[in-house]
Amino acid sequence: MDFLARKTAISGSPTIQLLDRVRELKRAGQEVISLSAGEPDFVTPQHIRAYAKNALDEGYTFYSESAGLFELRDAIAEKLRRDNGIQADPNNGIVVTVGGKEAIYAAMMATIDPGDEVIVPDPSWVSYVPCILLAGGKPIHLPTDASEAFAISAGRLEDAITRRTKMLVINTPNNPTGAVIDREALETIADLAKHKEFLVLSDELYEKIIFDSKEHVSIGSLPEMEDLTITVNGFSKAYAMTGWRLGYLVAPPRIAERVVAIHGHIATSACTFAQRAAALAMRDDLTEKNVEEMVSEYSKRRDLVVTELEKIPGIQCTRPEGTFYAFPDVSQYGLPSADFARRMLDEAKVAVVSGDSFGSRGEGYIRLSFATSRDNLATAFNRMSQAIRSVNR
Repeated sequence: MDFLARKTAISGSPTIQLLDRVRELKRAGQEVISLSAGEPDFVTPQHIRAYAKNALDEGYTFYSESAGLFELRDAIAEKLRRDNGIQADPNNGIVVTVGGKEAIYAAMMATIDPGDEVIVPDPSWVSYVPCILLAGGKPIHLPTDASEAFAISAGRLEDAITRRTKMLVINTPNNPTGAVIDREALETIADLAKHKEFLVLSDELYEKIIFDSKEHVSIGSLPEMEDLTITVNGFSKAYAMTGWRLGYLVAPPRIAERVVAIHGHIATSACTFAQRAAALAMRDDLTEKNVEEMVSEYSKRRDLVVTELEKIPGIQCTRPEGTFYAFPDVSQYGLPSADFARRMLDEAKVAVVSGDSFGSRGEGYIRLSFATSRDNLATAFNRMSQAIRSVNR
């Protein structure tokens, strides 16, 4: 008897596996520079850490409501109105989760039935497809292309929609490509969602890490989309709080209620003193100042990465509009992405993520994280340039 059934189709996260491998090599004394982690290199701002310490002293050591501390849900609702144009009821519509990843998983478990189709842009973040499969859904890959700046084509999207389509997943700014979906494209997606009656799960975890005066637009703010949108966000990326494991989603009440039920069985509630700290941080002007400073530094690093990539013959890279990732095309070197990434680790001692980890359209690419210092980036590119000379083109 196969007790695992469809769960055997789920393998571990390739990005986490690579990060674990880098840690092993470092423990063994090897000087590896990691450009693989989807994690800010900044320590959580001091005032947020102080809020957490105070929360512990104040006794925030018990379970919170399963949906999250009300003061945090209220702060999230205020933020959504102010920054995103989304009207959300903190009493019934917002759920605080153990990271954005749990928000996505719980949202899919709450809405997807066996056989439902979920459209996912390709390339996209490594965990969407496993979450769909765990919910019993069928992932439908929607190709995007560097020649179109990895934009979602309205024509290809419409062709992918069937009577079994339950959901479209979007991620803006996008991991791994750094692409931002503009307002016009979102309006087209919204029109299709309303006409064809499917949900949109909008992953906006990188919304504040955006460059060149690009505009972040939440599809849930567009007319008549409040009942068709699940917006996922969190504190990991913009606030440099990855280890705190705090995320949230806003959804129509009928969906939020089901998410709370699932979340209650999975986790009971998110970490209470971390929630207290996040609630205070969201209403502290110093937090936004810290975010702006971090984003300014990411922008400088982005420019450095693009400049260094342009110096390497045979590599092309679409300029990232957001996130802290670049997604260069290395296909001219004639190696599969996984082999190219392996050689960078073995020969240059630089860890990058193979592009095929993000879908079949990622083959021929690698993902570079510039969530590390400019000195590290300069050293990494120097090493990579030397290693690339030995790659047969």
